[in-house]
Parts: sequence; C-alpha cells; structure tokens
Amino acid sequence: MSKLYIVPTPIGNLEDMTFRAIRVLKEADLILAEDTRTSGKLLKHFEISTHMHSHHMHNEHKTVENLISRLKAGETIALISDAGTPAISDPGFLLTRACVENNIEVDCLPGATAFVPALVNSGLPNDKFVFEGFLPEKKGRQTRYLALAEENRTMIFYVSPHKLVKTLAEFVQYFGAERSVSISRELSKLHEETIRGTAEEVLKHFEAKPPKGEIVAVVGGKISVKEKRKDDDE
Repeated sequence: MSKLYIVPTPIGNLEDMTFRAIRVLKEADLILAEDTRTSGKLLKHFEISTHMHSHHMHNEHKTVENLISRLKAGETIALISDAGTPAISDPGFLLTRACVENNIEVDCLPGATAFVPALVNSGLPNDKFVFEGFLPEKKGRQTRYLALAEENRTMIFYVSPHKLVKTLAEFVQYFGAERSVSISRELSKLHEETIRGTAEEVLKHFEAKPPKGEIVAVVGGKISVKEKRKDDDE
C-alpha cells in the first residue's frame, strides 16, 4: 500500500538516527532529499542504497504532481531534509498537503528537530510556546516584531549565524533589553553551547564573540518580564 513517510534525520550527531528511520529508508521505493550530496553521506554511513531524487524549495511546486502519481501507482516514498524533521522550516508541507487531499497515507516518524532541545535547554516556560521559524528577511519583518512584542508565550526562532547579532539587537529594540533570551548553537554537535541572559547581555556576548553554526533563539514572552519583576520585588 502506498504511503509517504516523513523521516527525521540527525541535526548533528549521527547516533540520533533511529532504527525505524533506517529501516524505512531502506525499504522505500524512493527517497526525496533536500540536497542529494548531503543526504548521500548519511545514506552511505547507514548502508542505505535506495534511489534518491532532489526535492527542495526551488522545485517542489513542479514535482508534487508527478510524486502524487507515483504514490497513487503504489510506490512508497520517504522524504528527508538536510537535517531534522522535514516541513519544519524545510520542504515537505506542499507534498504532505497534496497527499492528504488525495487520501494518500502520511506517516511522520518521531525524531530529531532543533527547536525542542533548544526550548527545554532554555529554562524558559515551555508549557505553551510559539514556533516562528525564520523571520521575514525584509518585508514584513517589523510588522512581525510588533505583533510578537505582545506575545505572552515563549517564542522560538531559527537564526542564521551571520544575522544573529542583528536579530539580538532587534530583540532589544522590540522586546526590551531585559527580555529573557536563550541562544542554543550547534545542538548535538561537538561545540554545542547554550548562552542565556537578558537580550542585552546575550547581544553583548555575541558582539564580542561572533557565532558559528546552526542557531535556535528562544525568547521569553512578555508575561515572563512581569513575573521576573514581581519575583524581584518579593
């Protein structure tokens, strides 16, 4: 019976690959990979010889129809991204939606994703949170910040290293210098670190020490500032 598998892959440490993920990738008729060169190294490591096709943000609109036809014909397809869970700030949503619309079964395996360990590591409230992914580059960026300035839940952002200092300065501008911020860098990798403090403190840290690697920023909600002041008063 045809099925689309959404298969998470390690965000750094290859030991985070699950036994089930390896089996699914070996048994699938086709693997869709964001970058076949990157995924080729992963498949070689786990001795997976399944044929790969490229599936990324620049071609996914064009390939969905053909992939749906293949699934309807009875093929099993596995979708992976360069790292983490597909469709979380990576390609995958369009194909998943098309499968749902065509009554094709979708099975997303549990596995690695960067924002969950970053959220837990932050020490900020995690019973309710907002995942924002990457902020708009230019158009709509200020509008998004103004809307989020009133958000009471913990917020999670993906940030590229060369934009972290700029983004932290924007956190100070729109959320306030005292807003709690946690920056997790290179999660599960050799140089993993988490820097916590106020927006101003974390900004000064990375101004003095330019960051490298994959970054997740976790920001306390507006209510956390009020609670902190209340605790200080008590």
